[in-house]
Amino acid sequence: MSTATETKNKKAPAGERVADWADGRLGIYTLAKANMRKIFPDHWSFMLGEIALYSFIVIILTGVYLTLFFHPSMNEVEYHGSYVPLQGQLMSEAFNSTMHISFDVRGGLLIRQIHHWGALIFLAAMFVHMMRVFFTGAFRKPREINWLFGFLLFFLGMFTGFTGYSLPDDLLSGTGVRFMQGAILSVPIIGTYISMFLFGGEFPGGDFVARFYSAHILLLPGIMLGLVVAHLILVVVHKHTHYQGPGRTNNNVVGMPLMPVYMAKAGGFFFLVFGVIAIVAAVATINPIWAIGPYRPDYVGTGAQPDWYMGFAEGLIRVMPGWEINLWGHTLVLGVFIPLLLFPLVLGAIAVYPFIESWITGDKREHHIAQRPRNAPTRTAFGVAWITAYGIMLVGGGNDIFATHFNLSINSITWFVRIFFFAGPVIAFIITKRICLGLQRRDHDKVLHGRESGIIKRLPHGEFVEVHEPLSAGDRYKLTAHEQYEPAELPPAVDENGVERKISRTEKLRVKLNKSYYGDGSQIAKPTAEEYKEITEGHGHH
Repeated sequence: MSTATETKNKKAPAGERVADWADGRLGIYTLAKANMRKIFPDHWSFMLGEIALYSFIVIILTGVYLTLFFHPSMNEVEYHGSYVPLQGQLMSEAFNSTMHISFDVRGGLLIRQIHHWGALIFLAAMFVHMMRVFFTGAFRKPREINWLFGFLLFFLGMFTGFTGYSLPDDLLSGTGVRFMQGAILSVPIIGTYISMFLFGGEFPGGDFVARFYSAHILLLPGIMLGLVVAHLILVVVHKHTHYQGPGRTNNNVVGMPLMPVYMAKAGGFFFLVFGVIAIVAAVATINPIWAIGPYRPDYVGTGAQPDWYMGFAEGLIRVMPGWEINLWGHTLVLGVFIPLLLFPLVLGAIAVYPFIESWITGDKREHHIAQRPRNAPTRTAFGVAWITAYGIMLVGGGNDIFATHFNLSINSITWFVRIFFFAGPVIAFIITKRICLGLQRRDHDKVLHGRESGIIKRLPHGEFVEVHEPLSAGDRYKLTAHEQYEPAELPPAVDENGVERKISRTEKLRVKLNKSYYGDGSQIAKPTAEEYKEITEGHGHH
């Protein structure tokens, strides 16, 4: 370093010297300079991912506080806390410490409820965020890997939530753990070994709370934190998608800069999310373990329900007929094993959907423009069909609650779920696709004839017509900027040399599926410039 530079550094303020020292070793200034002006889209739907991120931060903060007071042990103790109705009862140290947090730790109950509500909102926000990405086609190249990261976050979040609400060792969570153990036992050959390993012996064993605790505060959150970081890095690398409109292309990003506009909004939004979760936690009781009591293997809680994200899995098992097969002295419980297989298969299909659609369409280009759901009717219909199946299984998972609250027969509810698990998604698919095509037709007519003004005009010859207002050039562009694919066709059976082509079954299947996406009846042709010119110059807009 030159003498002049040394003299300058000596004269610089202490804060500046510290900043220079840090930048020389960490490259903070260079990194910040390159990223502080990163553009973020300003559409409201992008806030869904932020809600998930901020809820995750709330869960981490409140979880750290709770670990200071929770004892993950199943050793039996006698309760002598502040809650009089349970005094003198035997319970595990886990339940005892949770009671202590709820009644004797300052702010403990509020923190517990913020933690639990935060987990529910985190998973709900991830679910809605994934649906936004799905319906707008934002998972397409180059974002397939980021879709997988998001899916893994949701999947791991489900099991992190399950291990979390199992920790208090109350009757509700114990019933859920028992339910899970029964599902594990249905796995042929290895089910018993998995159960013995997980619980440290016969259920309930003496180790599952400690093991769930380790997974809940270390293993699963550590993996999820890594996935969140990777997810955000890929968002920075690939940029956000943005919706079609004037000046928006696959080669630019339209929005607001990270500093100072977006950071100010994001900071305010974080405290807004935190505040809403805190208010909900303060006014709505969740998991009141003192009213449920400690877990006993010979008790089952009345109306025991899992959190909503596990309702689909429980619904599958509840409504499945009790089929069994006896082979060589062993019983295969199909009534539990089939749902246990179906649940991960459905989730797996969602995980790999971007690759399936890319194969069907044959489209290998990069996409940075988000689609309107109506312009991809088949994909949108598939998404709604899946949500319908999920909702129907939630009803199945709470069939006893629906029966008691609405004075219905539980057998009728079960049969309704069994039938509409298959019929419901088909009906939803057909209706959704027709709605999308109807919206496309409306857009087609709106481009050619303009929007309805509500003004009725009487023509000289006595006819009454409604005056239509022509759309602006920007609005017309929004309604016609989407791509329309030509349906794929199989090559001729014989090539130009008269040699018969060998067309694989896989290719035949791909072409058939492609036509279901883009063939007749799956999209409405966009109005052309010639049609618009003929309409506007021929007889004009009424």
